Amino acid sequence: MNVIFHEDFYQTYTSDPAAEPGRLESIVNVLEGRVDFLRAEPAAEADIAAVHTDTHIHHVGSYGLYDLAALAAGATVQAAMIGLEEPAFALVRPPGHHASAGRSWGFCYFNNMAVAVAKLKREERIERAFILDIDLHFGDGTVNILGSSGYTTIVNPSASRASDYLRQVEEALPSEGVDLIAVSAGFDYGKGDWGGVLAPEDYREIGRMVQEAALDCGAGCFAVLEGGYNHRVLGINCLAFLEGLGDLPW
Repeated sequence: MNVIFHEDFYQTYTSDPAAEPGRLESIVNVLEGRVDFLRAEPAAEADIAAVHTDTHIHHVGSYGLYDLAALAAGATVQAAMIGLEEPAFALVRPPGHHASAGRSWGFCYFNNMAVAVAKLKREERIERAFILDIDLHFGDGTVNILGSSGYTTIVNPSASRASDYLRQVEEALPSEGVDLIAVSAGFDYGKGDWGGVLAPEDYREIGRMVQEAALDCGAGCFAVLEGGYNHRVLGINCLAFLEGLGDLPW
């Protein structure tokens, strides 16, 4: 599996949990030798401007975070493009699903998912997309940008038991009618993390269900990192998900 990454994502760019030292290392250390790392490139300014207002873009720049946020968005575009042919993962930060067209919060700046999916749609690479957001927190920014687009279905499962969560995912995933299944892959629902619900085998099953749904639909699939803050379990959960998504041996 191709994982899009850049060493700049190791930067501790703010004091929030998504930017903590060691967070990305906890994933890379587990993935090394299991995946192929591809170097990320920044998103084009036009692709960012297609989903965010000029005021918001300027606001992100005023924090000195434009370059890093654009790099995260660009890595997600790369993963989406590769995902049309085979599963791919954008290992990025800052995350993006709380970034709406004109504002952001929750450790997010540009909406990586929206930048990527909107670009594929504009370039007529897809007609319809399905977005599964498995982060603990509702992806309000993605809904703000793409929820009324007419070509995107967005599902944010929520449950206090793993069996209920997996059932929601299974029932929501399409079996036809989409060209792309995209996952906002937050791992803060994990046991040992803030949500305390999902075990590695649950993340593996979610990945497997996404891959199976994509095959049923004849669609592409990719994922991008969102949340996940316990460094002791983050890499393990991420690897388990990618084992399911990319049919990796485990």
